[in-house]
Amino acid sequence: MNKLDILSNMDNPGELEKMYRDNRAAFKKAFLSLYPELTGNKLAAFWYERLNYEGREISWGSSTELLFVVFLSLIAGFIAKIPDWFNLNDELFYQRNAGFIVFPLLTAYFSWRKKISIKKMTLAVLVFLTAVIFVNLLPADPESDTLVLTCIHLPLFLWAVLGFIFVGDHTKNHPERLAFLRYNGDMVIMTTLILIAGVLLSGITIGLFSVIGFSIEKFYFDHIGLIGLAASPIIGTYVTQTNPQLVNKVSPVIARLFSPLVLLMLVVYLAAILYSGKDPYNDRDFLVIFNLLLVGVMAIILFDIAETTGKSRDRAGSFILLALSLVTVIVNGIALSAILFRISSWGFTPNRLAVLGSNLLMLLNLLLITFRLAKNVTRGTGLKEAEATISAFLPVYIAWTIIVTFIFPLLFHFG
Repeated sequence: MNKLDILSNMDNPGELEKMYRDNRAAFKKAFLSLYPELTGNKLAAFWYERLNYEGREISWGSSTELLFVVFLSLIAGFIAKIPDWFNLNDELFYQRNAGFIVFPLLTAYFSWRKKISIKKMTLAVLVFLTAVIFVNLLPADPESDTLVLTCIHLPLFLWAVLGFIFVGDHTKNHPERLAFLRYNGDMVIMTTLILIAGVLLSGITIGLFSVIGFSIEKFYFDHIGLIGLAASPIIGTYVTQTNPQLVNKVSPVIARLFSPLVLLMLVVYLAAILYSGKDPYNDRDFLVIFNLLLVGVMAIILFDIAETTGKSRDRAGSFILLALSLVTVIVNGIALSAILFRISSWGFTPNRLAVLGSNLLMLLNLLLITFRLAKNVTRGTGLKEAEATISAFLPVYIAWTIIVTFIFPLLFHFG
């Protein structure tokens, strides 16, 4: 969808509505860039107000949608309680099945909300069933590296299935993929707020009952607390989808606020490493933490760029994002050299191969993003190319996740 498509249908309200419903993010972006050329056009003025309208009242959606969300929340609570009700080992169950508490239900919510075709929903259901059977049939060997890798990467695979449903029929559409990333950031923010409120409510409730002589801590956390924890991402998603105005302004502020803070932290941390005596080359635990740091910073960069989609960005903000990307390239380079050193010294293992592949992918993605950001700073080209780079790389990450989750256990004989 582009400006020409909209311009050629300005006298056809029905076609404009169809284009909007087919791809809302792309339509809004194209229309807002075209609008200055449509001064005096009443239909254009209507669409401008519609696309920029932000209701002040909180919306709870339709009663049907609210009931569906309550139903999904109860199902999430039921799945979370399976170990208690069926006398299963808590650690083994949650290690393998934590992702199934949330992602299939979020997928069901977006399938219903976006009216996804039966064919596509059936495919998603089959994928979930295959994944749950596969992970629960893996040998319960506490020394198995591939089991741990599968359990770590499986939620990422389930997240990819959610994204497949979220984008609907626009799987190759960059704005829709970025909209999925923005949804994830918004959902995390809203879910965190819900959890904070839940913790405060829980503390007050337990305190009030303790005053009158009732000790309800165990019952409360085993039932109400656990179900609330399982349901919180579903409720957070529901709130973001029915009230986008609640987080539309908060998420970009958080992204802009955290980028310079993370940049400062990274620079200080890299300097501190020189004096700490620690290094990721000989300290395995430090390498693990180093890679977790890298993943976290990478996520912040992607979230920041995704939140900037369709918005203007000040020059200082662009410099900060470029600097953060450059420092993250250095961090990635250190982590990559460390894992290569460990492989050359002690050989390949499933863990080292998984980390090597992830680091190589992130480094390549970071280099491309950094190049695009540098063009943005020096030539003022905008962030479209950086956004396209992020979008184009998502299937690559998903492919590697599938390999680690499902191929590694077979390749290394479940070791």
